[in-house]
Amino acid sequence: MAKFLYVYHGSGKMPTDAAERQAAMDAWSGWYGKLGSAVVDGGNPVGMSKTVLPGGKVENNGGSNPTAGYTIIEANDIDDAVEKAKDCPILTDPGFSVEIAPIIEMG
Repeated sequence: MAKFLYVYHGSGKMPTDAAERQAAMDAWSGWYGKLGSAVVDGGNPVGMSKTVLPGGKVENNGGSNPTAGYTIIEANDIDDAVEKAKDCPILTDPGFSVEIAPIIEMG
């Protein structure tokens, strides 16, 4: 089985209402439960990023497509990883997407 990186993109706000936060956590737990042992690293959300550009210029925001978090999974191939991502709860918000990339083992 190959490993794949899911990078979640978008800029949304974490729910402030306790019931909404719990519903979001339940949706993620349900999706991870569906993926089962394919989840290698459940990942985490991330904060606002800084981007270092050639010449040392630094951008203090996530740019046009900010990273929101990540997960690492195992799948048969990239098409299998894509299918697994289609049920990701982050996709219920039209401002978000999941980028999928194979992890290349270097050793």
